[in-house]
Parts: sequence; structure tokens; C-alpha cells
Amino acid sequence: QVQLVESGGGLVQAGGSLRLSCAASGSIFRTYDMGWYRQAPGKQRDLVASIAIGGSPTYADSVKGRFTISRDNSKNTIYLQMSSLKHEDTAAYYCNGFFQETRFSDSSSVWGQGTLVTVSS
Repeated sequence: QVQLVESGGGLVQAGGSLRLSCAASGSIFRTYDMGWYRQAPGKQRDLVASIAIGGSPTYADSVKGRFTISRDNSKNTIYLQMSSLKHEDTAAYYCNGFFQETRFSDSSSVWGQGTLVTVSS
């Protein structure tokens, strides 16, 4: 079973920066796309950024130019560098990834438990 553990959330002032990390562990044969989602209170969970196995990133329009997603395939870890943070970036941030546990199994989606980012205005 694959597990994702996020870290790096916290309280930051508007204009500041934070770096989130998400490490995958467990039975992993192959890792596919991974990404970050966020969910503000009372709102749906939305994609923030994703990164393919080859490293091609995609971003939500609201974070383009401010957030950078990266991955270290050797560590099964992805990162989200967040800069120029705004109050509206306040949310719980969730890591997601697609993993194949054995060479004979299908890939499946796994979610982390979430880490809270609070941006004070």
C-alpha cells in the first residue's frame, strides 16, 4: 500500500513563501503523474499544479508565475515552492499521485492527509 505524507505547511504573511513536500512510501513499482490540490473551507478541491513522470508541469492560472512544482524521482517526492503568497491561497493542500504497486497491478490514485497553509493579509 502506498502512502503520501505532506509537510511544510504553516502560517505566513502575504507576500511570503513556503515550500511543501510530499513523500511517497510503501510498495511502489512505478510512479506516474503527481500533483498538488487545495481546498478552501466551503469550496471544492481544485488542482494547483501537477507534474508528469518526465517532468512536464501544469499550473492553475491562479498560481502561474508564483508557484513551482518539481519532483525527485529517486526519492518519490514532489515539492511545491510557493512565492508571493496571497490571502486567497489559504487552504488545505493535498498531494496526489498515481502509482503501480507491482508490475502486474493497475495504477491507482493515492491522496495524502493534507497540510494547512494560512496566509495572513
